[in-house]
Amino acid sequence: MSMKNRWIALYVENEVGVLAKVSGLFAGKSYNLHSLTVGTTEDETVSRMTIGVTSDDITFEQIKKQLNRMVEVIKVMDLTDTSTHMKEILYIKILNINAEERTEVFQIAQVFSADVVDIGTDSVLLETKAKESKNNELIALIKSRFKRINVVRGGAVAIEAISTKSR
Repeated sequence: MSMKNRWIALYVENEVGVLAKVSGLFAGKSYNLHSLTVGTTEDETVSRMTIGVTSDDITFEQIKKQLNRMVEVIKVMDLTDTSTHMKEILYIKILNINAEERTEVFQIAQVFSADVVDIGTDSVLLETKAKESKNNELIALIKSRFKRINVVRGGAVAIEAISTKSR
């Protein structure tokens, strides 16, 4: 069976413990989450989770069935093959750099449409809101060019497309 990245959007009751129950379901079954984001919706009593998981078809169907059985879950949507707009936030701090390297960081930031959000005498902090693949490319390039970096990723959020343009 082929393993592939899959995406689920969940509408859940915005209550204490719901996130723990959902993530506990994945942990209890040894399903590995590679991304989980959660935030309130236009209705403050409802939250939306975007969950990324790597699994085969059978396991993914089991995950969706188990999520649908949870009382706090209002709706489960499989976004895997759906046209969506999906982005993740990424911060990269590049440390211990000189003026010449700082110029290179600025050039890389420009090419990747990253914002320089903070700067020190020997460090730069970049921020992007991009597709996971583009953020992966940026991280790989920064890692190849600079010795000391810190990376923080926020996980993907997704919404169904209105038109047919995809991810």
